[in-house]
Amino acid sequence: MIGQSKNDKVLILGAGLMQKPAILAAKHLGLKAVVVDANKNALAIPLADEFFPVDLKDRASLLELAKKLNEKGGLKGIFTAGTDFSASVSYVAENLGLPAHSFEAALNASDKVRMRACFEKAGVPSPKFRELDSSSLNDSQNLISDIEFPKVVKPCDNMGGRGCRLVRNQKEFLPAVSHAIENSRTSRAIFEDYMEGAEFSIDSVVYNGTLTITGFADRHIFYPPYFIEMGHSLPSKADIKIKNELIATFALGIKALGLTCGVAKADIKYTKKGPMIGEIAARLSGGYMSGWTFPYASGMNLTEEALKIAVGKEPDYLLSNRVSLPWQPHESVKGMAQPFELYEISNTLVSAERAWLSIPGKVSKIYGLDQVKQIYGVRDVLPRAKEGDSVKFPRNNVEKCGNIIAVGINHEQAYKSAEEAISEIVLRLEPNNSQTQDFLSGKSEIDEEGFPVSAFTFCPKNENSLTVGEGTKIPANAKTSDYLPESLIPLADSLKDWNHRSLRKTLEKFDEICPVHGELDGKKFWSALLRGGIQGALYVADNINNV
Repeated sequence: MIGQSKNDKVLILGAGLMQKPAILAAKHLGLKAVVVDANKNALAIPLADEFFPVDLKDRASLLELAKKLNEKGGLKGIFTAGTDFSASVSYVAENLGLPAHSFEAALNASDKVRMRACFEKAGVPSPKFRELDSSSLNDSQNLISDIEFPKVVKPCDNMGGRGCRLVRNQKEFLPAVSHAIENSRTSRAIFEDYMEGAEFSIDSVVYNGTLTITGFADRHIFYPPYFIEMGHSLPSKADIKIKNELIATFALGIKALGLTCGVAKADIKYTKKGPMIGEIAARLSGGYMSGWTFPYASGMNLTEEALKIAVGKEPDYLLSNRVSLPWQPHESVKGMAQPFELYEISNTLVSAERAWLSIPGKVSKIYGLDQVKQIYGVRDVLPRAKEGDSVKFPRNNVEKCGNIIAVGINHEQAYKSAEEAISEIVLRLEPNNSQTQDFLSGKSEIDEEGFPVSAFTFCPKNENSLTVGEGTKIPANAKTSDYLPESLIPLADSLKDWNHRSLRKTLEKFDEICPVHGELDGKKFWSALLRGGIQGALYVADNINNV
């Protein structure tokens, strides 16, 4: 137990689900968890020993509260995980002399323009960039006249993919930049080269001149022009040489930002030019990696080890169980000095996190949430959308409908469990909804050509999908699986939708959920199914039943 007194406290920024592991870790270490969040209804508030409604952007108020908590020396540290506010942590910690990255370094890791400038100055591989604000839009034609697309635009200071997208041509530029600026707390955006290549997430602990890798995962990104993470898998399947080159570049990036005491996480790609850093944050990862999938795969409570550092104690479990890593940089950075001794915590199991999503509409009923808990290997079922909620096809990572986490002895087993679970969950939407109808009709915005993608891409003749079943009927209450059009029979098991559900399984699920239905027009039914999956099929049936 770390807490020497019943009054020893740690101040935790954030009270959402991502902060639950931190609150529980504090209690396990014998510390009182004092939690702050602007949202008075945040999910993890009931777990806190004390709660104060404070905006995490308001550093002055956070410092004032911390001073009050520390009047008798009882405040041992400041901590956050999975929030944008590592700079707030460092600001308070620096003013009170508590362990943390320096405030300057945390700012470098919080603002993407500062971050890119640090990388550029140090020679660390990252995309070429420029900063944009609302005044930039007044001269947009000159700005983009000599630009080679594609490019990426994102807010300078946000997470979760909000306001981030691929810009593929000039007509997409203005809407994309405007949206990014709207999603920035400082009304600024960054416009940078697009990095093409496999993407990875890395968590780490920076401690006494050493860097310990505490999670190296494959990221599964889909649906351009947006970057929607439909899951991650840990450990990565990356070749060991590529992995070591990525870790070396990550280490150089941490050094360039000035991070020295705490944790750091990276989104990083391996391109045809080698490793390139997307971003490095001075916090543990969100997206269930640091608090769920890595502990499952490794057996180590990463949040607890990081919290020990934040309260001035040695991360003893981490130090006792890490193994040394070689320094093997890519040729693009071989001339740069090794900044840290490198270590890693090994994994004995495989974790697979997968997300499920929905087409636009309003949820009337959800099927499968209880059943999937019984699937072998499933550890967590984490719904975000509930009955009565309005949902949309995601344009960022906070608009997904839920997540499954599964664990296996190998990648195949973990992937199978997670994807089977996702395929069993169905969100049924209310009938007569204009947003659902627009989606099923294929309507898209002028700056989002090809988005959202259809549930089933009917290859190689996608243009024919709208005429499948033309002139046919499915009798009332008949099993739709008995009426699969001849052109789709060869694809029944190979085509899968966003939620890992094959055509055949989609029909079986429909027949299970909706055995009673009116006569279905073949063209409408199959078009809606190919476009919107089982949700589209149920929507067509429910609109008939609702008449």
